[in-house]
Amino acid sequence: MKPKPQAKTSSLGDSGFTIIESLMAIVVVAMLLASITPILIISTSIRVQSRRIEKATQAANTFIDGVKAGSIVTGSSAAPSKKISLDPATLRTPADYFISITKMPVPISKTDANVNLYLLKKDGNICIASDSACQIDSTNTFDEFYIQAMPIIVAGIHTKSSGYRLAVRVYRSDVNFSKPLLASTSDVKKVVSPIVADIGNRQAPLIERTVDISHNSPRFQALCYRLGMTKDQNGNNQVC
Repeated sequence: MKPKPQAKTSSLGDSGFTIIESLMAIVVVAMLLASITPILIISTSIRVQSRRIEKATQAANTFIDGVKAGSIVTGSSAAPSKKISLDPATLRTPADYFISITKMPVPISKTDANVNLYLLKKDGNICIASDSACQIDSTNTFDEFYIQAMPIIVAGIHTKSSGYRLAVRVYRSDVNFSKPLLASTSDVKKVVSPIVADIGNRQAPLIERTVDISHNSPRFQALCYRLGMTKDQNGNNQVC
């Protein structure tokens, strides 16, 4: 006699996913991607901004080296720039050397006569932004920067040999002059990283700093002029 074949039963390993299980897996994966996407975007933005600030720092150093070498005459009396004046009779405080929009107004246009605005080209050349021949290279906006600079001088005693402090701001070359530019609004030093504070905000300066510009033959008295008064052992004001 021929035995009757038995019906084959499917084991657990032969079973597949149901439509509901597949949909649930898709939802879970989508939620995970949605949760990590902002982190990836912010991380990329921070890396780009960090790189831009690094380049802006190099641009500021190039500009300052040009000032020290005498190829950029921001500190001479013949320079067509506005200056920040300090009272020679007061005791200097750190706030005197912090730049704010009150002491150093932000540019309102590329040709603003009330500021000292330069353009640092990718090839290292520096031109005055108000010059019609001074144009940005639209293909290299990441490597070119607008630099605003103003000397901080002591009123009444400033000479070419006394030296001065130089206030510098560095903006991206793709800054939109049709909209307000940003800068520090207070003389108080803010402990806020520009990388985190204004990610991707092209209206905000990448760098704000001051640096001491001394004469080729520095004198101690010239340093005293820039420092103002000091305190003696008894706490009395005296000129250093």
